[in-house]
Amino acid sequence: MRLPSHKHCAVEGDGKKMDQAPPFRNPFVHVLKFTPLEKAKIALMTVTLFPIRLLIAAFMMLLAWPFAFLASVGRTEISVEPQCLWRRLVDIILKIIMRVMWFAGGFHWITVKGQRALPAEAPILTLAPHSSYFDAIPVTMTMASIVMKAESKDIPLWGTLIKYIRPVFVSRSDQDSRKKTVEEIRRRAHSGGEWPQIMIFPEGTCTNRSCLITFKPGAFIPAVPVQPVVIRYPNLLVRLFKGIFCDTFLPIYTPSEEEKKNPTLFAINVRRVMAKALGVPITDYSFEDCQLAMAEGQLRLPVDTCLLEFAKLIRRLGLKPQNTEKVLQEYGNRARKLEGQKLGLDDFAQFLDVPVSDMLRDMFALFDEHEDNCMDIREYVIALSVVCRPAKTLETMKLAFKMFEAEEDGAITEMELAVILKTALGVSHLSVSRLFTAIDSEDTGKITFDKFRYFVEQHPDFAEEYLHTENIGLHSSPPNGICPDFSPKDHDGTIYGLLKKHN
Repeated sequence: MRLPSHKHCAVEGDGKKMDQAPPFRNPFVHVLKFTPLEKAKIALMTVTLFPIRLLIAAFMMLLAWPFAFLASVGRTEISVEPQCLWRRLVDIILKIIMRVMWFAGGFHWITVKGQRALPAEAPILTLAPHSSYFDAIPVTMTMASIVMKAESKDIPLWGTLIKYIRPVFVSRSDQDSRKKTVEEIRRRAHSGGEWPQIMIFPEGTCTNRSCLITFKPGAFIPAVPVQPVVIRYPNLLVRLFKGIFCDTFLPIYTPSEEEKKNPTLFAINVRRVMAKALGVPITDYSFEDCQLAMAEGQLRLPVDTCLLEFAKLIRRLGLKPQNTEKVLQEYGNRARKLEGQKLGLDDFAQFLDVPVSDMLRDMFALFDEHEDNCMDIREYVIALSVVCRPAKTLETMKLAFKMFEAEEDGAITEMELAVILKTALGVSHLSVSRLFTAIDSEDTGKITFDKFRYFVEQHPDFAEEYLHTENIGLHSSPPNGICPDFSPKDHDGTIYGLLKKHN
């Protein structure tokens, strides 16, 4: 697979062309490059300054607890309480304590631009881009409500501080939780300013701030004016000695009648305004694509994978199957019968039973590696399998072997294995020589799926050992990623020698 050098401009649901960014890199991956001096600073400050900062931050949280506890006594989750003088005083005290905590944590300068609207003017604040735990700074500096999981309120100390800001709790055990959350946001938003403002990160996940991904509609369903807030870290890479945080309150965005009826359109237009203020492009990647990037299968996606672009097109074309197993088996059987026959764009559209469109051309271009207007449909089936079941690597490989294997011995060659793994990883170049040689211990020049499965069972980290070491620059994500804080200083497009962190 390969990303085409130029793409047709797809259109949104309302027929407008999208000013999207080319899919230059995975927005859910951070590539960090440290100089030797920066590495030395990290090592030194980890054992000297960091413990001191941690102790001060913990002390400030302990200091804040009694104020939050006293102010929360007698509250109920549905009752509105007046902002009397003593509660406003508690707000001020807690804001000061939180500011000291962030100062101790390294954020010596917090710059606020623009004017924050009153709750009656804009009940909802939409913040983006969401890239770090430090994005909690606006919450602690405004004491606005947020949406968070219900389990958080039971955490000692932290739960009391959280309950003070009157969050909207989401319960994972309640199947109707999403509906109830939207209704609660709507109820508060239409209270005429009696409730605190609600801060929402509409992206729904962390990114590397290189673009704005698709906004979830939850903040826009109430159809009330929102105030966009953009977040910046001007020094890009957080410093161990000092940090700078900047948030900008943009003008209130009042939805039109059309936007009130269409939350998705409302979200798209607010995202455009925020992207323009940030000076970054927008892309149709979403929270679901983040889950794909973080899937814990044996083959974890590299930083430059094409599969995020493929997943986006699948979603927009409505080609993601409801009955995944049945559809993949059907596609696999049809592809096997073609025996590697190349398909043109019209044949590809006929295979999928969809009309030819700009988005279909974009998808076709992903598989047209040699730019000769033809593709191998087996690669499409493999990519679809990865997108639909990213954690089931062996199931995808079993399907791929069935499509590529020879009838006489059920085996594939090294070249065919390279095609399969290139497609499963969404890359254009991949050497599999070491892996193939290790599996083909008898030196027959072919391997079967049974041999491959046995090898994988004996070497669960085969991709790291045999693919990522042979193909310099192809790094997989760690199984348990962290939310990285900052992007690198330079984006030269290469990933040799870089440390990749996953959100």
